[in-house]
Amino acid sequence: MGPGCAKCKQTYNVVGRVIAENDLDVKLSKIEDIVEMMSYNIMTTPAVVVDGTVKIKGHVPTTDEVKKALGI
Repeated sequence: MGPGCAKCKQTYNVVGRVIAENDLDVKLSKIEDIVEMMSYNIMTTPAVVVDGTVKIKGHVPTTDEVKKALGI
């Protein structure tokens, strides 16, 4: 989640790379809607939400952080 800033795009790419490298069957969505972000109480972006739970927020995650958030 994020408004489309450079860090948000980097985060999307990191998550996408982890999904592809691990051949995961998951849906990756990019949410830029402020109202939806507020519903998750996200005040700092980028943020990664997994199954409705905010797992990472406020920084571009490392590959290892994304793997941990995805449970791999």
